[in-house]
Amino acid sequence: MKTLKTPIELEEVEKLKVDDTFSITGKIFTARDAAHRKLLEIKEEGEESPFPLSDYPCYHCGPVMEKKNGRWKLVSAGPTTSIRLEIFEDEFMENFGTRIFVGKGGMGEKTLKALQKHGGVYAQFTGGAGSLMAGAVEKVDDVFYLDELGIPEAVWLLEVKEFGPLVVTMVFLRLVTL
Repeated sequence: MKTLKTPIELEEVEKLKVDDTFSITGKIFTARDAAHRKLLEIKEEGEESPFPLSDYPCYHCGPVMEKKNGRWKLVSAGPTTSIRLEIFEDEFMENFGTRIFVGKGGMGEKTLKALQKHGGVYAQFTGGAGSLMAGAVEKVDDVFYLDELGIPEAVWLLEVKEFGPLVVTMVFLRLVTL
């Protein structure tokens, strides 16, 4: 199983094929429905995202967090059902350049077309394995929109080591004409 290190270049994403397994070391961020909506709203208002979303994979997850001694600790972070985010991903890729999305249950035709248009992959992480994911988190780097969105919907920037195994289930295809 290969390990991709963030920030992940497009050339690395292009090498991924359906059924490949991989892990991620570096930074990832969580984003569910409200986080997608918030990030797209601030972009529409002319504001920048709090960090370069193109550099890191987006994990469809509403983590369980605990704050001890002023520091956040991830308790559990199983994937959420990704199809709920189908309405956002094309616009998200268009605006932010995110190339890897991770969740559970798969995504639809609209996301597949967006992956093909913008270049990216969708990978799945095992549902019910939130404690496994928590074991891969080395630290919480930051949290954004916590007061407005609450813990599960906030955008969490996480430092992970060998987060996976992730299984590629959707890829873009670069068509070459002869």
